[in-house]
Amino acid sequence: MDNGNPSPINLSADQTQELVKLTNAVLVSAKYGQIDSGLIAHIGAQELLKGRKLKEAVKATKNKLHQVSAAYLAGKMPYQEWLEELVALSWQSTEFKEACRRIMQQHASTRERLPILDDFYREIFGHLPPITSVLDLACGLNPLAASWMPLDDSTVYYACDIYYDMMFFIGKFLELLPFPSHVGVCDILNRPPDTKVDLVLLQKTIPCLEQIEKNAGEKILNSVNADHYLITFPAHSLGGRDKGMRENYEARFNSLAEGRNWQVKRFEFETELAFLVSDG
Repeated sequence: MDNGNPSPINLSADQTQELVKLTNAVLVSAKYGQIDSGLIAHIGAQELLKGRKLKEAVKATKNKLHQVSAAYLAGKMPYQEWLEELVALSWQSTEFKEACRRIMQQHASTRERLPILDDFYREIFGHLPPITSVLDLACGLNPLAASWMPLDDSTVYYACDIYYDMMFFIGKFLELLPFPSHVGVCDILNRPPDTKVDLVLLQKTIPCLEQIEKNAGEKILNSVNADHYLITFPAHSLGGRDKGMRENYEARFNSLAEGRNWQVKRFEFETELAFLVSDG
C-alpha cells in the first residue's frame, strides 16, 4: 500500500546530505527504527530548513515522532506473543474478543475507545449502507476492533500505519478473520493510499498529523477516495484533560467541511467526538 516516494522538499546539496545522516541516525534508534523512513525524512527536512544543526535536527525529529506516534504506545509491543495467543482462539469466541480488548489497551487511541467500543461501531454503522470495503488510515491497533464492526465476510479491510513491526502483526491478525484484507506501511501525509473504498476510518489522526503540517487534514481528505468517511477527534488529552477540546475540534471539523458537498452526522461519545460524512 506504499505509493512511492514522498513529495520532495527543496533542500540544498549540503542539506540533502545532512538529511541522509539524520534519517539514518533516527532509524538506528530502538524507539523509532520501525517507522517509515519517508516520514522521518519529511520531518527531518523541515527541521533542517529551520537552520538547525544536524544534532539538534535529529533531536527535534525524534521529539516530533514521539508527539505524533511513540507517545501513544505502551512501550515495546510483544507482537509474537499476541499472535500466538490469538491463533489458538476462534475469532468468533468470547476469549478472542477479550484478548483483543487486552491488546488494544497497549495503544492510547484504542485504549480510550474501549469504554465505548460495544456501542461505537454499532451506532456508526447503523447509519451506513452495507459496506464492502474499509480503509483504516493510521490504524494503530484499531483493526483488532474489527470483530465489533458489523462487516460481511466479503468486506475487504485495508489498513496502514507508519510502523513496520505493527503492520506485520496487523496483517497476521487480519488473516485470522474471515474477510479479505490488505495491509501496508504508509505515510498518509505524503503517500496516502488511492484505493477506492466505501468507508475511510480517519480516527483521531488529524490532530496528530497537524502537529507536522497545519493543513494535513485538508491534504489527506483531498487525496483519499471514498463514499463515506468516519472522522473522529479525542475528547480529552493523553493526560486526561478536557481543555475545551470538543469545542476546538468541532470548529476544526467545520473548517474542513466548509465548501464540501458533505452530508454529516455528528456523534458525541464519552471519549470521542465523531463525524460520519457521506460525500455528495
